Amino acid sequence: SRTPCCVTVSPMSLTAVTSSDEEDDSDSSTKPIRSEKKKNPVSLFQTGGDPPKEKKSKKKVPPKGAESEEETPETPQKNSNKKGKAKKSKKLKEERPPSPVIEVDNLEEFVLQPAPQGVTIKCRVTRDKKGMDRGLYPTYYLHLDNDKKVFLLAGRKRKKSKTSNYLISIDPTDLSRGGENFIGKLRSNLMGTRFTVFDNGANPDRANADWSNVRQELSAVVYDTNVLGFKGPRKMTVIIPGMNADGERVPIRPRNDNDGLLMRWQNRNMDNVIELHNKAPVWNDETQSYVLNFHGRVTHASVKNFQIVHSSDPDYIVMQFGRVADDAFTMDYNYPLCAVQAFAIALSSFDGKLACE
Repeated sequence: SRTPCCVTVSPMSLTAVTSSDEEDDSDSSTKPIRSEKKKNPVSLFQTGGDPPKEKKSKKKVPPKGAESEEETPETPQKNSNKKGKAKKSKKLKEERPPSPVIEVDNLEEFVLQPAPQGVTIKCRVTRDKKGMDRGLYPTYYLHLDNDKKVFLLAGRKRKKSKTSNYLISIDPTDLSRGGENFIGKLRSNLMGTRFTVFDNGANPDRANADWSNVRQELSAVVYDTNVLGFKGPRKMTVIIPGMNADGERVPIRPRNDNDGLLMRWQNRNMDNVIELHNKAPVWNDETQSYVLNFHGRVTHASVKNFQIVHSSDPDYIVMQFGRVADDAFTMDYNYPLCAVQAFAIALSSFDGKLACE
């Protein structure tokens, strides 16, 4: 069901979006990755809803760390808030010292925190196919894509599940559902075309009186099916909770299966819900392939390559993902996404049951 290979793309920063795994010569940039002056993209994600405040004292430190990590990695900053668990700190110290603030500060908080406004968090996803079930159940690892290579998340498909179900953990060695490092999960429908991303909260059946312990839906992904076979790029719709005036995610805690992001989107009940799409690639006659400008961050043509945008500002790349080697991919995300949302959206693109491939 793979499409024919495409011709290698010429040396611009345009990367083919097909199921071919050929390499292209992507190296230089032809235009800015997003228009920063044209409009303030933050307003696109703000919704009117102001739900009950969930007090998290997370807001201040991680963005600082992210900024220093991405923009000025050579300037170490003092860590003012060492509250991460000892176990995690030890693991993270095994990366390359000296440690910037982002890896010492609470990892669990950082991966659920929206990217700081105006900062692109650049990451790398690696796929490990080692082991007995390597073809069916690889493990995916997310690291910051800089000289420190700080570990952020790991994900793996659960084996005894009727639908595709990926566990996401903040520990690369502990991917158990009941472990303290479980941070979220990605679950698909039977067809493998619709996915929902949850945090690590409780099932609605085990809700406490004020509902505060119930899991949040962090995002949903819908892949359009192609009845006549796959003749072009995938089409993705990404649904995420809106942001409140403080730049925090509006909690979406469905009480039943009829109240989730997918159902709200399907019924066009878009209060506190934002709809995003993958940017449509352009057909290139010269290379006989669909191409997108990844500005050198993606070097291999692949059906998995995508950029997520809001229809009101297609120049602001909310997230982009693409192949750079057989088992390595870059994943960059911006406000309002957090690492768990972006990683789960990326994991959905790996799923083997996609009827659109």
